[in-house]
Amino acid sequence: MSGSIRTESTNGALLRAAAGMSSEFQFDVCAQEIAALPAFSPDLDGMGATPPPAVAALRARIGRADGVIVSCPEYAHGVPGAFKNALDWIVSSGEFTDKPTLVWMASPSGAQQARLALLPTLKIIGARIVHDRSIQLARPNFNENGELLSETIADAIAQDLKLLQQFLREGQSAVAAAN
Repeated sequence: MSGSIRTESTNGALLRAAAGMSSEFQFDVCAQEIAALPAFSPDLDGMGATPPPAVAALRARIGRADGVIVSCPEYAHGVPGAFKNALDWIVSSGEFTDKPTLVWMASPSGAQQARLALLPTLKIIGARIVHDRSIQLARPNFNENGELLSETIADAIAQDLKLLQQFLREGQSAVAAAN
Protein backbone atom coordinates (compact mmCIF):
# COMPACT_ATOMS: atom_id res chain seq x y z
CA MET A 1 0.00 0.00 0.00
CA SER A 2 1.41 3.33 -1.01
CA GLY A 3 0.67 6.15 1.39
CA SER A 4 0.72 8.56 -1.53
CA ILE A 5 -1.95 8.85 -4.20
CA ARG A 6 0.35 10.81 -6.50
CA THR A 7 0.69 9.03 -9.86
CA GLU A 8 4.48 9.38 -9.91
CA SER A 9 4.88 8.84 -6.18
CA THR A 10 8.30 7.87 -4.85
CA ASN A 11 6.57 5.46 -2.46
CA GLY A 12 4.70 3.79 -5.31
CA ALA A 13 7.99 3.57 -7.21
CA LEU A 14 9.62 1.98 -4.16
CA LEU A 15 6.90 -0.69 -4.00
CA ARG A 16 7.19 -1.40 -7.73
CA ALA A 17 11.00 -1.63 -7.40
CA ALA A 18 10.57 -4.08 -4.51
CA ALA A 19 8.20 -6.14 -6.64
CA GLY A 20 10.89 -6.30 -9.32
CA MET A 21 13.49 -7.40 -6.78
CA SER A 22 11.56 -10.41 -5.49
CA SER A 23 10.39 -13.55 -7.23
CA GLU A 24 9.15 -14.92 -3.89
CA PHE A 25 6.16 -12.60 -3.66
CA GLN A 26 3.27 -11.68 -5.88
CA PHE A 27 2.72 -7.94 -5.42
CA ASP A 28 -0.59 -6.12 -5.76
CA VAL A 29 0.37 -2.45 -5.44
CA CYS A 30 -2.44 -0.31 -4.09
CA ALA A 31 -2.12 3.46 -4.46
CA GLN A 32 -4.55 5.36 -6.66
CA GLU A 33 -7.45 3.22 -5.38
CA ILE A 34 -7.09 5.01 -2.06
CA ALA A 35 -8.06 8.29 -3.75
CA ALA A 36 -11.44 6.76 -4.70
CA LEU A 37 -12.43 6.16 -1.08
CA PRO A 38 -15.09 8.43 0.39
CA ALA A 39 -14.31 10.27 3.59
CA PHE A 40 -14.68 7.88 6.49
CA SER A 41 -18.03 8.10 8.23
CA PRO A 42 -19.23 5.82 11.03
CA ASP A 43 -22.71 6.24 9.51
CA LEU A 44 -21.51 4.29 6.46
CA ASP A 45 -19.69 1.68 8.53
CA GLY A 46 -22.04 0.91 11.39
CA MET A 47 -23.71 -2.35 12.34
CA GLY A 48 -25.52 -3.79 9.33
CA ALA A 49 -24.28 -1.08 6.95
CA THR A 50 -22.99 -2.03 3.52
CA PRO A 51 -19.64 -0.33 2.92
CA PRO A 52 -19.22 1.78 -0.22
CA PRO A 53 -17.90 -0.32 -3.16
CA ALA A 54 -14.41 1.26 -3.09
CA VAL A 55 -14.14 0.45 0.62
CA ALA A 56 -15.32 -3.14 0.12
CA ALA A 57 -12.75 -3.57 -2.68
CA LEU A 58 -9.89 -2.25 -0.52
CA ARG A 59 -10.91 -4.46 2.39
CA ALA A 60 -11.06 -7.50 0.10
CA ARG A 61 -7.57 -6.81 -1.30
CA ILE A 62 -6.08 -6.52 2.17
CA GLY A 63 -7.99 -9.57 3.32
CA ARG A 64 -6.59 -11.70 0.46
CA ALA A 65 -2.99 -10.65 1.14
CA ASP A 66 -0.69 -12.90 3.15
CA GLY A 67 1.25 -9.80 4.20
CA VAL A 68 1.28 -6.08 3.60
CA ILE A 69 4.02 -3.61 2.81
CA VAL A 70 3.16 -0.01 3.62
CA SER A 71 5.33 2.64 1.99
CA CYS A 72 4.36 6.07 3.24
CA PRO A 73 5.67 9.60 2.76
CA GLU A 74 5.40 12.47 5.19
CA TYR A 75 3.18 15.49 4.54
CA ALA A 76 3.17 18.40 7.00
CA HIS A 77 4.88 16.19 9.63
CA GLY A 78 2.17 13.55 9.41
CA VAL A 79 0.55 10.77 7.41
CA PRO A 80 -1.09 11.93 4.17
CA GLY A 81 -4.81 12.49 4.74
CA ALA A 82 -6.00 10.12 2.00
CA PHE A 83 -3.92 7.28 3.45
CA LYS A 84 -5.11 7.91 7.01
CA ASN A 85 -8.67 7.91 5.64
CA ALA A 86 -8.04 4.49 4.04
CA LEU A 87 -6.77 3.12 7.35
CA ASP A 88 -9.79 4.57 9.17
CA TRP A 89 -12.01 2.41 6.93
CA ILE A 90 -10.10 -0.68 8.15
CA VAL A 91 -10.42 -0.01 11.90
CA SER A 92 -13.67 -1.92 12.44
CA SER A 93 -13.40 -4.52 9.68
CA GLY A 94 -10.40 -6.54 10.85
CA GLU A 95 -8.50 -7.20 7.60
CA PHE A 96 -5.20 -6.10 9.17
CA THR A 97 -5.60 -8.26 12.29
CA ASP A 98 -2.36 -10.25 12.71
CA LYS A 99 -1.38 -9.43 9.11
CA PRO A 100 2.44 -9.44 8.83
CA THR A 101 3.33 -5.88 7.83
CA LEU A 102 6.50 -4.15 6.70
CA VAL A 103 6.48 -0.37 7.11
CA TRP A 104 8.69 1.83 4.96
CA MET A 105 8.62 5.54 5.60
CA ALA A 106 10.17 7.01 2.45
CA SER A 107 10.72 10.70 1.89
CA PRO A 108 13.66 13.07 1.48
CA SER A 109 13.49 13.71 5.25
CA GLY A 110 13.10 10.05 6.27
CA ALA A 111 9.50 10.73 7.44
CA GLN A 112 10.16 10.35 11.15
CA GLN A 113 7.14 12.46 12.16
CA ALA A 114 4.79 10.47 9.94
CA ARG A 115 6.28 7.26 11.29
CA LEU A 116 5.44 8.35 14.84
CA ALA A 117 1.84 8.96 13.73
CA LEU A 118 1.44 5.85 11.55
CA LEU A 119 2.75 3.05 13.76
CA PRO A 120 0.12 3.47 16.52
CA THR A 121 -2.64 3.47 13.88
CA LEU A 122 -1.32 0.27 12.30
CA LYS A 123 -1.04 -1.36 15.72
CA ILE A 124 -4.58 -0.41 16.71
CA ILE A 125 -5.96 -1.99 13.52
CA GLY A 126 -4.09 -5.18 14.41
CA ALA A 127 -1.16 -5.13 11.99
CA ARG A 128 1.69 -7.35 13.10
CA ILE A 129 4.69 -5.12 12.41
CA VAL A 130 7.52 -7.33 11.15
CA HIS A 131 9.90 -4.41 10.68
CA ASP A 132 9.74 -0.67 10.14
CA ARG A 133 12.34 1.46 8.44
CA SER A 134 12.74 5.16 7.70
CA ILE A 135 14.28 5.70 4.29
CA GLN A 136 15.69 8.96 3.02
CA LEU A 137 14.58 8.74 -0.58
CA ALA A 138 13.65 11.09 -3.40
CA ARG A 139 12.46 10.47 -6.96
CA PRO A 140 15.97 10.89 -8.52
CA ASN A 141 16.90 7.58 -6.80
CA PHE A 142 15.08 5.74 -9.62
CA ASN A 143 16.02 5.43 -13.28
CA GLU A 144 13.57 5.85 -16.17
CA ASN A 145 12.62 2.14 -15.87
CA GLY A 146 11.69 2.55 -12.19
CA GLU A 147 14.74 0.64 -10.97
CA LEU A 148 16.22 1.73 -7.68
CA LEU A 149 19.65 3.31 -8.18
CA SER A 150 20.84 3.21 -4.56
CA GLU A 151 22.50 -0.11 -3.72
CA THR A 152 22.27 0.72 -0.02
CA ILE A 153 18.49 1.19 -0.17
CA ALA A 154 18.06 -1.83 -2.47
CA ASP A 155 20.02 -3.97 0.03
CA ALA A 156 17.86 -2.73 2.91
CA ILE A 157 14.67 -3.49 0.98
CA ALA A 158 15.97 -6.96 0.05
CA GLN A 159 16.73 -7.64 3.74
CA ASP A 160 13.20 -6.55 4.70
CA LEU A 161 11.65 -8.78 2.03
CA LYS A 162 13.66 -11.74 3.34
CA LEU A 163 12.46 -10.92 6.85
CA LEU A 164 8.84 -10.87 5.67
CA GLN A 165 9.33 -14.11 3.76
CA GLN A 166 10.82 -15.78 6.85
CA PHE A 167 7.97 -14.49 9.01
CA LEU A 168 5.36 -15.79 6.57
CA ARG A 169 7.08 -19.17 6.26
CA GLU A 170 7.39 -19.64 10.03
CA GLY A 171 3.81 -18.50 10.55
CA GLN A 172 2.53 -20.93 7.91
CA SER A 173 4.62 -23.75 9.45
CA ALA A 174 3.20 -23.02 12.88
CA VAL A 175 -0.34 -23.08 11.48
CA ALA A 176 0.35 -26.36 9.60
CA ALA A 177 1.83 -27.96 12.72
CA ALA A 178 -1.17 -26.89 14.79
CA ASN A 179 -3.59 -28.50 12.34
